[in-house]
Amino acid sequence: MNDSEDKLLEAKLGDMADRCERYGCPVYSSFLDEHECVVAEKWCGGLSSDFGWTFSGGFADARRKMLAVYPIYCSVPAEEDFPMKCLTFTYRKEDRLTHRDFLGSFMGQRLKREVIGDIIVSDGETQTFVTEVAAKAIMDSVTKIGRVGVKITDDVDFRLDAEQKYKEISGTVASLRLDCIVSLAANLSREKAAALIRSDRVEINHFTAASVSQELKEGDILSIRGSGRYILSGIDGLTKKGRIHINLRKYI
Repeated sequence: MNDSEDKLLEAKLGDMADRCERYGCPVYSSFLDEHECVVAEKWCGGLSSDFGWTFSGGFADARRKMLAVYPIYCSVPAEEDFPMKCLTFTYRKEDRLTHRDFLGSFMGQRLKREVIGDIIVSDGETQTFVTEVAAKAIMDSVTKIGRVGVKITDDVDFRLDAEQKYKEISGTVASLRLDCIVSLAANLSREKAAALIRSDRVEINHFTAASVSQELKEGDILSIRGSGRYILSGIDGLTKKGRIHINLRKYI
């Protein structure tokens, strides 16, 4: 997202707070992506003490979440209070469906991305969280994902393993500069890594990287368009030649 999109999001958050104050009840956003969640959390930190706020994506560690803003005299909205449904799709295990297959089918129903939360795919079963309105539209009109026939229900609790899996990458870099670490992560020359950064194709902690020379720290999340997402999981000291040994985890 760019600055204008962030400002538009902040305007929507301001409208949520206004409605919350006017009606004296919790107000909920659509699903926010990780960048939007960071922007929203920062914005909510500036709210007056008359308001509380909380996020939910339907399960622990969800990437896409709804925001609830509520009057402080109300109880904190529970997960079941959020206007979302868990849809469960079942199909033959030999029919290998992907996250892209499901998202493409939902988009084919002219649903906006903001009404769809995380999509967790497993063998023969997929679960996704969507807004209540989107749930009805999907259940009324979707019978296939791609060419695969599916059965859909909204009365099964979330039960799939959503634990993130990683591939371990280790190596040495001349410094903790962004271009050095992108070079190692994406297996590119430092010059090509710098070109990616300058073309706004690299994010740090869900924000577009500002400079090739920006230094990373342990725990930072790195997104490289066309290559993947990584966590700088360890900085393990210097080699005899003065290079820095680091560990990266690549999301798979």
